[in-house]
This record gives sequence, C-alpha cells and structure tokens, in this order.
Amino acid sequence: MGQVSDRNSVYEHTELPSRARTAIASYAPPEKLLAEQLKRYADVQPRPADQEGDIEELDGVVFTHHFADAPGDQETVRWHYVEAGTGEPVVFLHGMPDSWFMWHHQMAALADSYRCIAVDLKGYGQSEKGRGDYRHAGVAEQLVALLDELGIGRFTLVAHDRGAVQGDHIAAAHPWRVAHYVRTEQHLHHFHPALSPHDELIAEAPWSGLMADTARFVVWAYGMAGARPVAEPDLRRIIQEFSYPGITHAVPRYSMNSTFHQEWIERRRDLIPRWRCPITLIQGHDSRTQPREFFTDADQYIPNAAGVEVRYVTAGHFWPMENPEEGNQVLRDALDARPSA
Repeated sequence: MGQVSDRNSVYEHTELPSRARTAIASYAPPEKLLAEQLKRYADVQPRPADQEGDIEELDGVVFTHHFADAPGDQETVRWHYVEAGTGEPVVFLHGMPDSWFMWHHQMAALADSYRCIAVDLKGYGQSEKGRGDYRHAGVAEQLVALLDELGIGRFTLVAHDRGAVQGDHIAAAHPWRVAHYVRTEQHLHHFHPALSPHDELIAEAPWSGLMADTARFVVWAYGMAGARPVAEPDLRRIIQEFSYPGITHAVPRYSMNSTFHQEWIERRRDLIPRWRCPITLIQGHDSRTQPREFFTDADQYIPNAAGVEVRYVTAGHFWPMENPEEGNQVLRDALDARPSA
C-alpha cells in the first residue's frame, strides 16, 4: 500500500481487488469503437439557451427552468436550475460531463412526492462560467447561498461524482440543514491513484484540447466509466448540455485548484467526521471508477452520522442514465426509508 503523511496522520492507499484491476486494465474505449459511436452523434446541434420559466415535459412530468443570482465570494454567481414536483425539497447535484439533465429520470419518478431541484454546477450547463472561486469548498458555499435565495432551509441532498465533492463540504459545514445525504460514485475512505488517471487530463484540457470536441469528450467519458449503454436520445441531450459556450474552459478550473488525491485527504481528515445526518451511499454495482468493494465497510468510517447504509444499482458509474428504472426505485426506497436524524 502507498502511504501519504499529512498532519501527523498516515493515509494508506487501498490495494485494488483483482476484479477492479481487470476492470480498469483498459480504461479508455478503443479509438475504433469511439469513432463508430461518434458517427451516431455527428448531427447533434447546439441547444438554444433556456429562459426563466421555460417548461418542458420529460418522462410525462413537467420541468420548469429557472435562473437566479446569488452571492459568491466577492462575486455574484448566476445559477441555472430546474424544478419538478412538490413536497419536501430534494436538491440534486450532477457530476462530469453532465448537467441537471443527468437526474431527470429520477426527478420525474419522485415528483409525485418531492420538490426536486437540480442545479447546473458552476461552470456547467447554463450556470456561471466566469472566472472566480472554483475551489470545491468555495463553490459549495455559493450553492448554499443559492438555496438561501430560494428560501430552502432543510433539504435532502443527492450528489453524484464531482457534485458529491461539493456535497461533502455542504454536509460538513451545514449539518443542521442536510436532512439526508445521498452520496453516489465518489471516493470515500478508500482510494487508489489507478482509479483516477483522468484527473490530470482534465486539468490540462484547455491546452491539450481534450474537451474541444464536446461530443467526443462525452462519448469518451461515458465509455470509460460506464458499464451499460445509455439511451441514444439521452446521450444526445447530454452532449448538448455540455456544449454551451465556456464550459470547456470553466470545468478544468476545478482540477487546477486541487486533485482527486488532495480531495481524498481532506475528506478523511476534515469532512467525514463532521457529517451528522443519515448517509446513504448509492453505487453502481459494476462501476469501474468506484469499485463496490471500497464501500462495503463504509459505516466503519463515518462515525458521527445518524445512520449509514449502502445500496447498489445494476449499472456502472453513470447509473442514473444507464439503468434509470432500477435507479429510480433504489433512490425512492432510500428517500422513503430515511431514518430520523
């Protein structure tokens, strides 16, 4: 095991199980396969920007687009978010290369019981992309400022991948506001550098051109981390949502401010001990970037939470899109069964 010393503590990398090593042996999809898949999406056109109050129907449910300006760290941040349903508020944070749209299947399924609010993270979709604070801790506080503007006090937080990095800070800094933290597809206590070869690639994207062809980047990312095909109409929309001007320069700013490795140290040293609410971890059973073996003992490493459980979806990293039917049910069961904080 590799060791990392920090503030008189030693953090050991967890060795990968043989199954996980086999799964990541060829992380990136072969160029030939990537080229074949890209042919399907060669005709994808940019999507016009939404306006305040625009509505659309997805999975038989009406979604409403909103924009709000909220205070930032010596800046004002313009946010795009989408709502569906009424009831107890559930705030959804997406990962990369995604947007609010990542959660639309789950939002539609829950709209009969919950007020579902999905935010485009700063730098993504139709939210702010200007220069400013792109530390995850800083943006997490800006997200809380948005919720203040919306009059949302206590809420359930559902966060995936990069969104969970910011969710970790929110749950730690505002424990009284997070009624339940549903955390998915992000490193927790266990970590191995072999699981994040894309970290440095993303930081260098403005110079390497990794994201210049957004369709290629989206298909590459879903091919690298996914385990099941995503419905073609969904992937078309994912490409469109990642194609708004400014995204490809804004998103790498997060990786310029930190690394997956630094996030892991901060999480173990400072954030996890401050989580107080019930925690549900939902993982893709066949995720290559987040091996399921790394989460079976999660309850041992979240000592102060009101409860910890782990649930799995038959899918890979992008389970909300890869297997929406099962994912919808797993998420609903988790929300409906939330223990009292």
